[in-house]
Amino acid sequence: MAEPGSPPPVDLAFTREGGRDGTIAEPTFSGAMSFMRRRYTKSLDGADVAVVGIPFDLATTGRPGARYGPRAVRTGSAMIAWDAVWGWPFDPFDRLSVIDHGDIVVPYGTPRDVVGAIEKAFAPIHRAGVASLMLGGDHFCSYPVLRSLRASVGEPLALIHFDAHSDTWPGREHEIDHGTMFWHAVREGIIDPARSIQLGIRTNNADTLGLTVLTGDDVDAMPAEIIADAVRKVVGDRPAYLTFDIDCLDPAFAPGTGTPVPGGLSTGKALRILRSLARLDIRSADVVEVAPAYDHSDVTALAAATIALNCIALMAGRAG
Repeated sequence: MAEPGSPPPVDLAFTREGGRDGTIAEPTFSGAMSFMRRRYTKSLDGADVAVVGIPFDLATTGRPGARYGPRAVRTGSAMIAWDAVWGWPFDPFDRLSVIDHGDIVVPYGTPRDVVGAIEKAFAPIHRAGVASLMLGGDHFCSYPVLRSLRASVGEPLALIHFDAHSDTWPGREHEIDHGTMFWHAVREGIIDPARSIQLGIRTNNADTLGLTVLTGDDVDAMPAEIIADAVRKVVGDRPAYLTFDIDCLDPAFAPGTGTPVPGGLSTGKALRILRSLARLDIRSADVVEVAPAYDHSDVTALAAATIALNCIALMAGRAG
């Protein structure tokens, strides 16, 4: 924090020295909009977590616009960057050096190159032992990030998947679709279905591919701690990837998304569940499907930024 009586710091995205430097308050209404006012840099030196945006939404089957999600989430994060994350007994930025690595360039004109381009962009991050926090973009973006992390970890990953949709519907080779990518991930051995769990599902898909499913009704009826116990029982000590599709939240709490489904979680319930997942081996995470054109008063972007911040706290929990 700034010394009492001194001017508030400005443009921390550029002026922050970096490292494990805690939370520093900057005016919420001005300055460069990096995620949580972290330092913008392409250097991975000393970094523990790299926040990376993927402005891509060609895989969307409903309303488009998630390509603007990374920018919206960064802007939303400015509203909460002045204080340490609420509900945790530590400041994650005291434990982890978090950088904003910016957005990657997606080859929109050649869709078949998208998977390779995203995977190539994340490979040096994961090879360096740096965790990624991906800001989508539509949910298909998770697939090449998972491929990169799987190659780095060297074994199938557990998947902790918050969503209204299973995203395990049968797909076709080289398909770019945000409803089939986890079907591909299971078939390719990227994720271990026996160690993976989906939460908040409220659309129909009879074939679970072996993943454990807690429906929207299940999650609504269960306390957060019991849900977390179920997640821990499935995931165990397997290296895990946490993916949070913002449409897991009810549209009352997250209207700004492409495929809203009524009957979802409240933001408060989702955050209680995340806080209850401490000590899992979460290697990377993402928050996807924020489409700001359909948002109201930035409520979706603010929820997504808060969820993303709690994902960083989850990673920091193991670092303490």
